[in-house]
Amino acid sequence: MAHTTLRRQQLADAAISTLARSGMRGLTHRAVDQTAEVPAGSCSYYFRTRQELLQAAVERLAELDITEIDERPALTGPASITQIAEAIAGLIEHWTTAGRERMLARYELALEAPRRPELRAALHTAGSRHRAVAENMLAAAGAPDPAAHTNAFVACLDGLLFNQLTETAPHRLTPEQLGRTLLALIHTYAGPPQP
Repeated sequence: MAHTTLRRQQLADAAISTLARSGMRGLTHRAVDQTAEVPAGSCSYYFRTRQELLQAAVERLAELDITEIDERPALTGPASITQIAEAIAGLIEHWTTAGRERMLARYELALEAPRRPELRAALHTAGSRHRAVAENMLAAAGAPDPAAHTNAFVACLDGLLFNQLTETAPHRLTPEQLGRTLLALIHTYAGPPQP
């Protein structure tokens, strides 16, 4: 059983790498086998259909994201607005450098979702976990109605992430600019800083 779980995880990781490198059109069972460096037919053995493979990639992306969010206490527990902004900035910086491949795969999947209702459903389920974390951050920051603002807050964060991922200097925000931008963003929902 453990071997099966590890192999499925390995293939899901390879699917993410393949998506980032080759896009949706390049995602085939054979390409995933090659990326994972496993015998031909392995991917189709564990994931019979393309939809099963896409579902596994979405679930693995969400699992990795939540693990990295949980590693930043300011994002999941009591913290000041400044600590929350710094933690989000650090996460965005990580996701656009070391985690860049995963973010590229995520955008490939998001762009495909309007044409695939089943993929849209999987992304929605994964995104619900991110929204719950964002709502908790707004609550910790003192927002009067976090639930009402979570979707807009997540959209702003996603826009910053996308900008950082796709822009190059001089348009890419420095870590300091990103931190200041996030601090201002959080204050729009939580209210102005108290003197």
